[in-house]
Amino acid sequence: MKRIGVVAILILAFFGLADSAYLAQHIVGGTPLICNIQGLSGCNTVATSQYSYIFGIPLAELGVLFYGVLFILAALELVLFDQLLRRFLQAISLFGLIASLYYTYVQEFIIGAFCIYCLTSAIITLLVFVCASFIEPVSLRKKRDVTPMVPPPAPHLTMPPAP
Repeated sequence: MKRIGVVAILILAFFGLADSAYLAQHIVGGTPLICNIQGLSGCNTVATSQYSYIFGIPLAELGVLFYGVLFILAALELVLFDQLLRRFLQAISLFGLIASLYYTYVQEFIIGAFCIYCLTSAIITLLVFVCASFIEPVSLRKKRDVTPMVPPPAPHLTMPPAP
């Protein structure tokens, strides 16, 4: 099950990387996005808003970085099969999910427009988080000692001699 989850993360990270790279190419190049799919035609509104940058860096470029790191970690985990890498995948996917939820909120309630590419990225991030949740179960309880308990020896009782 762990391998299937990691392979799924690898595939999803590839699609997320392609989505983010497409967005980054258009934002950096200044060309408008083609996005009139199912009435969601706010891509250019979202992509040119003040919320599409953090410290002057386009979110699309940060998306490329995010999905690239996910892709590399998933590929390494397939080769090394390491618990620490799985934990990193889980942590990064949680961070990505929180960021995606925030920016989806911003699209709906602050900008008032939706970008189909951004929503696709949010769905991919959600699926990555679900897959990462299954690759390494998180236990909040301490591991119990699994050595079998040996019962204490029965007391040696003797009867007093009969009169």
